[in-house]
Amino acid sequence: MLVNGVWQQKWQPVQDQDNQGRFIRQTSSFRNWITRDGAAGITGLGGYPAQAGRYHLYVAYICPWASRTLMARALKGLQEIISVSVVSPKLTDQGWKFAGLGSNGQDELSHKTYLHELYSQVAPDFTGRATVPVLWDKHTHTIVNNESADIVRMLNSAFVELVDQGPDLVPADLTAEIDALNDYLYTYLNNGVYQAGFATTQTAYEEAYEKVFTALDTLEQRLSDGRLFLFGDALTESDLRLFVTLIRFDLAYYSLFKCNRNMIKDMPVLYRYMQRVLRLKGIAETVNVDHIKQGYYSIKALNPNGIVPKWPVAIFQ
Repeated sequence: MLVNGVWQQKWQPVQDQDNQGRFIRQTSSFRNWITRDGAAGITGLGGYPAQAGRYHLYVAYICPWASRTLMARALKGLQEIISVSVVSPKLTDQGWKFAGLGSNGQDELSHKTYLHELYSQVAPDFTGRATVPVLWDKHTHTIVNNESADIVRMLNSAFVELVDQGPDLVPADLTAEIDALNDYLYTYLNNGVYQAGFATTQTAYEEAYEKVFTALDTLEQRLSDGRLFLFGDALTESDLRLFVTLIRFDLAYYSLFKCNRNMIKDMPVLYRYMQRVLRLKGIAETVNVDHIKQGYYSIKALNPNGIVPKWPVAIFQ
């Protein structure tokens, strides 16, 4: 991690933990907003108006949080408005490394080798982990935001005067319900699988394991009434949050994170739902099975020999 802008130690998967061995996730540090006219957003300052070609996303296909932003970008038709760089799937001793076209794999925008170099460039005294996604401003050469929840909402609403297509992911009449379901999904499933995988005590692991499968059973039941998506026939932000965990579950969480009661392919309603979302225009391009498997199985603390399993490969069928 970075301490006062200087890389101090080898990358470790466990960000923090409590005295019961429970995994604790780092809070995002950059929370400014892009708005239609550059006015102040919910958590940040003004000065970031929606403009074509001005902003750039740094993402990792392995990361479910980063993949949410790629999904929103695709669904809202912003591929020509916001450019993207994808880091290498394999986590190094210095965290995320760029996988650019240059001979040394540098970032083609800022000519850095590691993502943490962007963080320390922007905030020379930054202390913490350099995470994806990063929403970057090409004009001022700074990080606008590194919180995926914020970025998805910006992509949903800030650019509609430039490109007005795709579903409204947070319709006003459902916002409160979406926020409540998002909190549940995060606590029980999105972060629950990580709490199981990175638990350092049996108690913490079993607690997380129970949360994960309670959530999956609840969601299987919720979708069993024939609805297409979590809130009915219209896709919402909550569906993005559920999908990114489901698509990684059989590939990594079932085995590597010990969430091994059953696979998603064994839950017929959730499996059909996952396939339905995957078939939406542009979504398959946000999923890279090789990156997901290479990335998770490169975590030395969980898989010291770095062996990547050959199976499963058939999530697209």
